Amino acid sequence: MGRYFRRRLLTAIPVFFGITFLVFVLLSLSPADVTDLGEGASGGAQQAALEEALGLDKPLPVRYLAWLGGLLRGELGQSYLSGRPVAGMLAQRVGPSLLLTGTGVLLAILLALPLGILAAWRPRSGWDRAASALSLVSFGVPGFFLCLVGVLLFSVLLGWLPSQGMYEYGVFTGVGDVLRHLALPAGVVCVSGLGELVKQTRSACLESLGEDYILTARAKGLGERAVMVRHAFRGALTPVLTTVLGHIPHIIGGSVVVEQVFGWPGMGSLLFWGIENRDYPVVMGVTVVIALAVLLTNLLLDLAYGLADPRVRYGRG
Repeated sequence: MGRYFRRRLLTAIPVFFGITFLVFVLLSLSPADVTDLGEGASGGAQQAALEEALGLDKPLPVRYLAWLGGLLRGELGQSYLSGRPVAGMLAQRVGPSLLLTGTGVLLAILLALPLGILAAWRPRSGWDRAASALSLVSFGVPGFFLCLVGVLLFSVLLGWLPSQGMYEYGVFTGVGDVLRHLALPAGVVCVSGLGELVKQTRSACLESLGEDYILTARAKGLGERAVMVRHAFRGALTPVLTTVLGHIPHIIGGSVVVEQVFGWPGMGSLLFWGIENRDYPVVMGVTVVIALAVLLTNLLLDLAYGLADPRVRYGRG
């Protein structure tokens, strides 16, 4: 297991640098940069001086190597517009993003696991139909449309929940205020990730119910509830774990749109701000954080495989 993990870690390193290089190249291919946002005619002496001050007049490989050297020293550069260190800007946004994504993922797991088990336990029942309906909504409705429907229903028509920001007056006034603002965006993140988890839990439990050890458990007189929870679900744990951890990168990507729609002060809204203002150090900083989160999730998935199924651990060791 240790050898396999080290091998995967060594594979993840070039993937990470490849992602940063690709994003850097795509940003550099943009027909405009931050100097075009200033007043005055483009191409003037003022703009040329600004490009030189920001290092934008240098060739692309030189600029990437300079940025990469700063990254290896633990520096992400400074924002073109505000002049603030990018690392400090990211530090302020990581907490809200973790709160939103973590809450959405946790709610999806808490709903999907029991619903998937009940759907497998009682096929063609009300639970099974509810699971199918939720999966259809989760798979078929885009995240941004769920955001708009949530705002229309719970904010405009019913007036129950706020639709913008993290705090009522822009400052922390209490946990209750944060939870009210969190409910809508976290609900959208939850629904967006619910379908795959319900589907995989139901499928894995149904497959486990056909195994010989389930028939043995029933022959010993165990009740159906004990058979489902203590035996069928445990046998289905490995594919369910795979789905949960493997779906987190998709949820992170979806949260970027959710944050923008709801004005949530997280990494996603910062990414959109950086793109809109062509503040490339900020965009690269967010890229680094998201790429690390996705790669670490994949490494965690490999560890979870080994912990959930010793045969996987020993076979790969």
